[in-house]
Amino acid sequence: EASHPVPDAAGMQAAYDILDLLKDAQLTEDDLVICVISGGGSALLSVPAPCLDHEEKRAINKALLKSGAPISEMNCVRKHLSAVKGGRLAQACQPAQICTLLISDVPGDDPSVIASGPTVPDPSTRQEALAIIDKYNIDISDKVRSYLESKESETPKELPPATIKMAATAQTALEAAAKKAEELGITPYILSDAIEGEAKDCGQFHAALAKQIVTRNQPFKAPCVVISGGETTVTIKGNGRGGRNTEFLLSMLIDLDGHENIAAIACDTDGIDGIEDNAGAYILANTLEHSPAPKPYLENNDAYSFFEKAGTLIKTGPTKTNVNDFRAILIT
Repeated sequence: EASHPVPDAAGMQAAYDILDLLKDAQLTEDDLVICVISGGGSALLSVPAPCLDHEEKRAINKALLKSGAPISEMNCVRKHLSAVKGGRLAQACQPAQICTLLISDVPGDDPSVIASGPTVPDPSTRQEALAIIDKYNIDISDKVRSYLESKESETPKELPPATIKMAATAQTALEAAAKKAEELGITPYILSDAIEGEAKDCGQFHAALAKQIVTRNQPFKAPCVVISGGETTVTIKGNGRGGRNTEFLLSMLIDLDGHENIAAIACDTDGIDGIEDNAGAYILANTLEHSPAPKPYLENNDAYSFFEKAGTLIKTGPTKTNVNDFRAILIT
């Protein structure tokens, strides 16, 4: 067991154990290495590049998480500061054959982005990693910058052919939810499995969509449930508690302003929203009636505290899998 989304010593030790196992196996072309990789692997499989130690890697990771950068940009940096990601685990498996089974937690299900692509070629470059660091003003040491400026930091662009299979994706979860809605007699509409952007902006968009359905029966007809997934981000400016799903929901709640025909839920499918103990939260038509003023909580990135006071936090505990965000909006 290791930490997510910020790597810890347990995850690093596990990664070293995996590399040692591969080395001790003395693999040949007749061997098959099966790699089972889930979302969250970027944090759970952590071996720092030669230019930095574990603590500096943790600090850079924390800064990326607070920056609001999308997962593809975060993982570009992670790959170039790792000794195992971005295809380097595949190099450690050579000359054996590789079969990778993936549980995807990234929009678009790109194998090179899931867990920062440890077993597949990496299309991103060290120059792109440096540009992302500068774009978000991530503090790095001179040693790390020099490493990223050198060819040593570049990830493999070509690897021997390998087998890649998707075991589960966000779309899998959305389709399961749609099937359950149909069983309950509710018409489901899957909006998208790849929604990205600032959580509060996505909340405003979903609120506008829900109100359009209520008032104009467009683009979907009520009663219905609108289901979506993906991975939003939060640019942290306050000092409150929360995650992207509760921030999404709080923003949506403000824009709905107690609309009597709309209820919603937003959760992270791994059971942990951000680094809190909740999976997410839900809102009903009367949530605002039993809650404090919501806007100060949104401005302070303190959605957890708001929904704790509202009594609508959802706590499932870890689900042991991760296909990213899940949102459902019920319109009656």
